[in-house]
Amino acid sequence: MAAGTLCIFACLGLGRFSLGMLLPSMGEALDLTYSQMGLISTANFVGYLAAVLVCSRIMGIFGGRNLITVALLLVGTSMIGISKAGSMTTITIFYILTGIGSAMANVPIMALISIWFAQKKRGKAAGFVVIGSGFAIILCGRLVPYFNDLLNDGWRFNWLLLGSIVLLCAIICYAILRNSPKEMGLLPVGATDSDLQSLKIVEAADKLAVTSKSVIHCAAIYFLFGFTYVIYVTFVVTSMVQDRGYPESVAGIFWSWVGLLSLISGPIPGALSDKFGRKAALIMVFSVQATAYLLVALPLPDFFLFLSIGCYGIVAWSVPSIISALVADIAGQQRIAAIFGFVTFIFGIGQISGPYLAGLMAEKTGNFSSSFLMAFAMAVAAVILSSFLPAKNNHDS
Repeated sequence: MAAGTLCIFACLGLGRFSLGMLLPSMGEALDLTYSQMGLISTANFVGYLAAVLVCSRIMGIFGGRNLITVALLLVGTSMIGISKAGSMTTITIFYILTGIGSAMANVPIMALISIWFAQKKRGKAAGFVVIGSGFAIILCGRLVPYFNDLLNDGWRFNWLLLGSIVLLCAIICYAILRNSPKEMGLLPVGATDSDLQSLKIVEAADKLAVTSKSVIHCAAIYFLFGFTYVIYVTFVVTSMVQDRGYPESVAGIFWSWVGLLSLISGPIPGALSDKFGRKAALIMVFSVQATAYLLVALPLPDFFLFLSIGCYGIVAWSVPSIISALVADIAGQQRIAAIFGFVTFIFGIGQISGPYLAGLMAEKTGNFSSSFLMAFAMAVAAVILSSFLPAKNNHDS
């Protein structure tokens, strides 16, 4: 589980969520418009989207451990490439490669978590894994402003430093990860002999149990999360700096608070979903996220901005952990990677369209209020969709 947390820390936390802190200084140095900033973020998700289509097939050939290692090497190398880039075109190409690596590390690690943990432990286990992004945000919130103030081209050094850390993570993950508990003569964590018998029955019934309706329903919910969360992650720091006049160092401190609060956003909602069902947990999480988007969108006193950051932080990574557990509930072990890959592909479409549309809207209006209002409306739609999920988890033991 620690290796999984480190993997997410590197592939998503540093590979993707560092962008929100790096954009203001990089945008100023390269004279980027809002729409160009949104396009850079979208480029990452284009790479991510393309990669999830082939993740399960490649994982089946080379194994999760090898794929994750190569993927993290790609993420780290491409981030170092951005540090040397001199134009938006070059940055965009490298960030597409970062997105490809992020997907090819994220999808296999979430599939491995479902293989290594019994169903009654999956939500909590996935929750601990996804908080790797929170640790990365804490790190970026402190390091990025520091080096931006210290160096003339601080944003370049930051990309170089963060990319180097990802390369180190790749080596550690290769040393620790294993493809399944069977390789070590172990049972999944939390599993008993009776659980294994139930698993065999479930595997035999998979083709009947996994309907297109259930998978598409899950994918639609994940799409809405992808569309909304990435608008906040990409633009909230830029909004604080350019719309509200905060110094970048102060915005970085607030962004670190998002990371700190997010450390509870995976394990607690994940455990609640194990106990009370994925439906109840998703409704709760999307309701809190919708509140965060609305508070930052409206012209309210600064206290409500802080409240928005708090609301976002406490549920930041809840949806990925719950969705990965939900996919494992409706799919057998042999199909987890394929179905999670499909669901993540739809999620990726949301990630591509979200920042691009938000950037265009900000370009036309001169601020990000309309973009955050759009995120609020989509989060409310996610609450409604989640309410149609089954009340209890499938394949409960």
